[in-house]
Amino acid sequence: QVQLVESGGGLVQVGGSLRLSCAAAGGTFSDYPMAWFRQAPGKEREFVAALNWNGGLTAYADSVKGRFTIDRDNAKNTVYLQMNSLKPEDTGVYYCAAGHYWYYNDVLRRETTYSYWGQGTQVTVSS
Repeated sequence: QVQLVESGGGLVQVGGSLRLSCAAAGGTFSDYPMAWFRQAPGKEREFVAALNWNGGLTAYADSVKGRFTIDRDNAKNTVYLQMNSLKPEDTGVYYCAAGHYWYYNDVLRRETTYSYWGQGTQVTVSS
């Protein structure tokens, strides 16, 4: 069983930056591909980014490509999401998730691919 706790959310102006962290406990962190999802008010949760066990493979939603960077530090059992050039449409609750397998197709972007979830951290981008 893996427990995930996100932090780093907050209120930021358009064009600003935030760095989210997700600390994992239980299990062997380096065994798990990790991902970030987000949920805007009134919308379904959507895929943001993912990376494999050593960070050598990454995937991003088109809406964040070039602005967001996912990385991990296996020694600290932590995955990060660096968010730059933030837009109002980036507002939402951000969740980290841990899975068991890496996929080279859209399966990677499905919620059902991930077994463990954090409680989320709120990100609000104000204009």
